Amino acid sequence: MASSSIPPSPPPGEASEARNWAELPQDVTATILQKLGAIDILQSVQKVCMAWRSICKDPAIWRSIDMHNSGDLWDMDYDLVKMAKHAIDRSCGQLVNINVEYFGTDCLLQYIGERASQLRRLQLVCCCGISDEGLSEAAKKLPFLEELGIHYGMLSKEALENVGRCSPQLKSLKFNKQGSKGPHMEYDDEALAIAETMPGLRHLQLFGNRMTNDGLKAILDGCPQLESLDLRQCFNVNLGGTLGKHCSEQIKFLRRPYDSTDDCGFDTIVRDDYEDDFSFDDGYPSGFSEIDFLSDVDDDYVFSGGSDFSDYGKPFSDDD
Repeated sequence: MASSSIPPSPPPGEASEARNWAELPQDVTATILQKLGAIDILQSVQKVCMAWRSICKDPAIWRSIDMHNSGDLWDMDYDLVKMAKHAIDRSCGQLVNINVEYFGTDCLLQYIGERASQLRRLQLVCCCGISDEGLSEAAKKLPFLEELGIHYGMLSKEALENVGRCSPQLKSLKFNKQGSKGPHMEYDDEALAIAETMPGLRHLQLFGNRMTNDGLKAILDGCPQLESLDLRQCFNVNLGGTLGKHCSEQIKFLRRPYDSTDDCGFDTIVRDDYEDDFSFDDGYPSGFSEIDFLSDVDDDYVFSGGSDFSDYGKPFSDDD
């Protein structure tokens, strides 16, 4: 029998191994890369090939910047602040969503405010380098802010008041602390600041807050559009009687002080002492989930992107 001129089919698996991922359509590749964090893109992904390098320089990739990291800053070989600034520069003013974990500072917030005036969402996780003054000044430059998440920081009612005054479109606030059952630790100032300056809130999470029923009443009265309210580990709040009924009638999605914390995505250990809300001895809470991506917004803001080189590591070049 004459031999066939048709080469045999490769065994299952070999075809996929031979696939050239660089030949994927650019829009498909861009969609995949947008699922990665900024650190991975800057440190590794953009160095894979010229095609990926070009996509990674597209400002659209940087509309959402996720600086998720382990929190072990001393063991890292790069400067996350400089890396974040480089990512912000690449957004060319199109940035709408940024997540900063463990390394945030007042200077970085100022940088964001000056170069991302279209920002819609800001999340700050364990950023003890950010002060009331720093967040207040940044808020003045972020008039379109709709969502703010602050987890285990050093901020107080002053920052909340200024954010509320400067961000009329704010619809979602997460102001989370570590829960504590220490006696005589009641504090309504933060709740009052929210009630007095954020009437448009629809979603509020006050994990571990020390407010009392008075603070909760003020929020219910001052935020009439509130749809979801998370009061887990707010142990000074008693939702019995009239107040509990009021919450149930006004709030569609209510999490009570003693509800399960299994779905929180971060450390929920409750202290039973007089310590402050944040302690270096306890270490940073961990396990925060990566942030979601926001929908597109108008791209009418123009900013000339920064240099394609950075001194937080090896200089970037088109030859990488």
